[in-house]
Amino acid sequence: MKKGQIIEGSVQRVDFPNKGIVESAEGICMVKNALPGQRVQCAINKVRKGKAEGRLLQVLEPSRLECGSPCPHFGSCGGCTYLSLPYEEQLRIKEAQVKKLLDSALGGQASNWKFEGIKASPICFGYRNKMEFSFGDEVKDGPLALGMHKRGSFYDIVSVTDCQIIDEDYRRILRCVKAYFVGLQEQGTTVSFYHRLRHVGYLRHLLVRKAAKTGEILIALVTTSQMPAGMERREAVTAVEGRLTVTDAKMARKQTAAAEEERQLAEAELLNGFRKQLLSLELAGKIVGILHVQNDAVADVVQSDKTTILYGQDYFYEELLGLRFKVSVFSFFQTNSMGAEVLYDTARGFVGETKDKVVFDLYSGTGTIAQILAPVAKKVVGVEIVEEAVEAAKVNAGLNGLDNCEFVAG
Repeated sequence: MKKGQIIEGSVQRVDFPNKGIVESAEGICMVKNALPGQRVQCAINKVRKGKAEGRLLQVLEPSRLECGSPCPHFGSCGGCTYLSLPYEEQLRIKEAQVKKLLDSALGGQASNWKFEGIKASPICFGYRNKMEFSFGDEVKDGPLALGMHKRGSFYDIVSVTDCQIIDEDYRRILRCVKAYFVGLQEQGTTVSFYHRLRHVGYLRHLLVRKAAKTGEILIALVTTSQMPAGMERREAVTAVEGRLTVTDAKMARKQTAAAEEERQLAEAELLNGFRKQLLSLELAGKIVGILHVQNDAVADVVQSDKTTILYGQDYFYEELLGLRFKVSVFSFFQTNSMGAEVLYDTARGFVGETKDKVVFDLYSGTGTIAQILAPVAKKVVGVEIVEEAVEAAKVNAGLNGLDNCEFVAG
């Protein structure tokens, strides 16, 4: 096989993470986003030490395992890979992936461990308690889109208004926010999305978190500080200020200050409208916080340079295995709350007798595992590098009346 060559073959299996192993007349090639049993066409991107990697061009024949996807966005959206397979088949694929990873690490010690299989999530759809949606366009210079990255694309965004791994509250919020900003554009107010190549624009992400047990919802609009209103005027004045007289320079600075004030007022009006639109929604859950997060980082990541509360609070509460957890907008928390209960209950069962022992929870996040183990341990020490998560863990331990937990930032 050579770089640029087009080959056809059958997908034998999918290794972790998302590596479809294609067997062709020319040899073996690794291709992402393929499913076991599919016959595919792919282009070779790289050949190294006899191993080839390729890009999926098209599915020539579907897998006999596929039963159709319940989501209209499947295939174009890059969020899900296995949704066209029955859930039992998805579990078999993931079980094989985990087993293969364990075999590679523990293969020489086969007599010392036992693989006990995989446990299913209690729910298969509408299970996500966190989503990060991106602003952009579906095609170059197309209308505003809000959703997930298109499969195989860094720039194009698919508006996933009927996504099936989230519940109806998420979908209503997504439709509402998109309609609000599209409406502003139709009224002549230009609110551009952030261009990942040119690093200009205002709208970046919409972060939504909803607790499965309490129904509390936290929403954050992530933007740059490049609000369009008044920006052109301020930049023009700044550019010529060095060539002005002292008197003119003072006037220029006044104009700059006035432009900045104008910009801030325009942004405040925009964000107030955003808040009102969300609070007018009829939802099954309850919105407890709406935030505005400023992020001027070049990288396409959701982070905060400055966070402002537009409504309510900057956290929500979730419950797992009878314990209550305070979760902030950027705190790590398992994205499937019902699945997390299965996971943590299993881990607690495996730990065994700990009543006279100190248990260390490394990379402890908001301290969920630590607190679930605390009632059956002498003491639990959680270590986590994110200071915000450490503080949240301390608060959570207090909420749950646990006095044998210590959380360390490090």
